[in-house]
Amino acid sequence: MGFDFPILSVIMLAPAAGMLIILFLPHESKRAVRWVSLISSAVSLALTLYLWQIFDLNKEGLQFVERVLWVKSLGIYYYLGVDGINLPMVLLTSIVLFTGVWTMWNLEYRVKEFFALMLLMVVGVYGVFLTLDLFFLFVFYDVSLFPMYPLIAIWGSTRKEYGALKLTLYLLAGSALILPGILYVYFASGLFTTDLVLLAQSGLAPDVQYLGFFLFLFGFGVLAGLWPFHTWSPVGHVAAPTAVSMIHAGVLMKLGAYGVLRVGMYLCPQGLIEWAPLFAILATVGIVYGAFVGLAQTDLKYVIGYSSVSHMGLVSLGLATMTVGGVSGAVFQMFAHGIMTALLFSSVGHIYDSTHTKMIPELGGIAKVQPKASFFFIIAALAGIGVPCLASFWAELLVFINGFKVYPWLGTLAICGLVVSALFMLRVVQKTFYGEKNQKYADCPDITPAMVWPRAILAGTILLFGLLPSLMLNTINSGVAPLVELFK
Repeated sequence: MGFDFPILSVIMLAPAAGMLIILFLPHESKRAVRWVSLISSAVSLALTLYLWQIFDLNKEGLQFVERVLWVKSLGIYYYLGVDGINLPMVLLTSIVLFTGVWTMWNLEYRVKEFFALMLLMVVGVYGVFLTLDLFFLFVFYDVSLFPMYPLIAIWGSTRKEYGALKLTLYLLAGSALILPGILYVYFASGLFTTDLVLLAQSGLAPDVQYLGFFLFLFGFGVLAGLWPFHTWSPVGHVAAPTAVSMIHAGVLMKLGAYGVLRVGMYLCPQGLIEWAPLFAILATVGIVYGAFVGLAQTDLKYVIGYSSVSHMGLVSLGLATMTVGGVSGAVFQMFAHGIMTALLFSSVGHIYDSTHTKMIPELGGIAKVQPKASFFFIIAALAGIGVPCLASFWAELLVFINGFKVYPWLGTLAICGLVVSALFMLRVVQKTFYGEKNQKYADCPDITPAMVWPRAILAGTILLFGLLPSLMLNTINSGVAPLVELFK
């Protein structure tokens, strides 16, 4: 495969091709729909793994660039490229999509519509991570959000209409800040282009950067679960079906943090310097708040939802440090948290499907009944509390070290939040999986051998990058180091 092959476009459009094929399949062909979805996601995953292998760590700047003038009069380009920042996000998306499709293999209700919407959503996700043009970034951003409403409202559970509507309204409110931010820098730059690289090289005036970063921080921050705009997230987690929860928490929340990093910090470095203390304070409040509220939850999905708020606060704190270590830790945490939450929701999804409950007090001793599902949940929970040799440990370590250096008091509070987070995760494991067995669920089936594989892929990824963190950090550092130079 030569370098002229449009590998980024194929990675992004393979799910779109799968969606189009599904639209022409009859509703009765459920097996064909599942196979088309799995194959199209496998194509993206295989090409992403190949891309990871051939990515040159010694080469500065963007690689595998695809740039075509789209609308000359408006300066809009179809512009794709990867560096050490977005390549891990593409890998995350590919893994979670593939395992999510596989996890939902036994879905029977409106199968065609479900997989078509899920593939459409992921096309938007790939687009946001790969594009370097603000117009296309905004378009792909909205494409990734709109399918969430029907996916939750139709296939969800637990106040699904409320959860779908709240999620949609909050995220559209974030979009309402992002679009003015894009238009503002478009006109203020005087270049009249949406090319992100050209805009960054133009050196926007400091006052433009101050307002621009503010709009991008809170516009993208809503999707990143930035406190106090996080309340849609736990509700959406609880209401969504399993694979949608996996993509929602595992990937979609990362779009927000990535938007702050790629658009806000890259375009407006002086704006970041101005707003960094506020950014760090909100991040730390989110870490502590998510941990304490999670401690009080009795629903497994709510526990994971508030845990996600706390962990995404770590991502924001790492970004606010403006250091190579802190920002690299934030990107690593985005990847590790995405894999971890996908595994958590995948495990909880099986438990709920077989027992029809997510309530912790009702599930005592479930490990005796469902040892495989319990094993995968516990692996992900241990990753969530930062156990060494699992991927999250290295990410959290980098964020805490650099957070403490730059913001000593906030760094201390963040570490206290981690302790509380560890307490509530261990509490959940003890109360849900151990203790006296509930005879009501004594005959509930465990994960089948075929359904072990998608969970094993996620668990193996957590272990791989926990044992060999340099595989991830070397890639991330190659993209973060040039970016951090802008803040000096």
